[in-house]
Amino acid sequence: MNSKNKILASIRKQPVREISLPDSTGFGIRYEDPLGQFENMLEQVGGVALRVADQTQIAKTLESIEVYRSAKWVLSGVPGVQRDNSDAAPVDDPYALEQLDVAVLAGEFMVAENGAIWVSGEHVKHRVVYVIAEHLILVVDAQQIVHNLHEAYDRLSFEQVQYGLFISGPSKTADIAATLVTGAQGARSLHVLLVGPPPATPER
Repeated sequence: MNSKNKILASIRKQPVREISLPDSTGFGIRYEDPLGQFENMLEQVGGVALRVADQTQIAKTLESIEVYRSAKWVLSGVPGVQRDNSDAAPVDDPYALEQLDVAVLAGEFMVAENGAIWVSGEHVKHRVVYVIAEHLILVVDAQQIVHNLHEAYDRLSFEQVQYGLFISGPSKTADIAATLVTGAQGARSLHVLLVGPPPATPER
């Protein structure tokens, strides 16, 4: 028997005490104002958060965004958001999205800890739209926010949805000469519309 097998045999003889897994309930950082924390984190990673009173104010808020106003081609995946130069009909060929200026899409929920928004491919024809648009605008219910990534993963289920991702700010890289460059592999800007009243903060 060589040295390796001797060591392994010795290890196998040692009794291993069963240890139960730790309780992860309530694990992770929590914030007094999760929506405010989300806004701060999103700003730090190059995104912009805009509060919107209700659904009726979405169109007005969009018109306040310069890249939306000046866009030649807007694709909307949000019900009720339509513009003269937006494309309501589905695009059959994903390569045709190469010239897409702005995509207005729905986000499912936000993560206060890192300013990320969870999106899935369930309501889009081509999932590449999230990264191929020059500018990305996500519309999210302000009530749909979790404190941390532990809570975020507790919300996720992949039984139905086969594709999803967390988006935090526009695409960026700082690999070359330690200079931050936005829009390197995806959207050049990210605006997040927080629709409706913020979640109630617990009384102290």
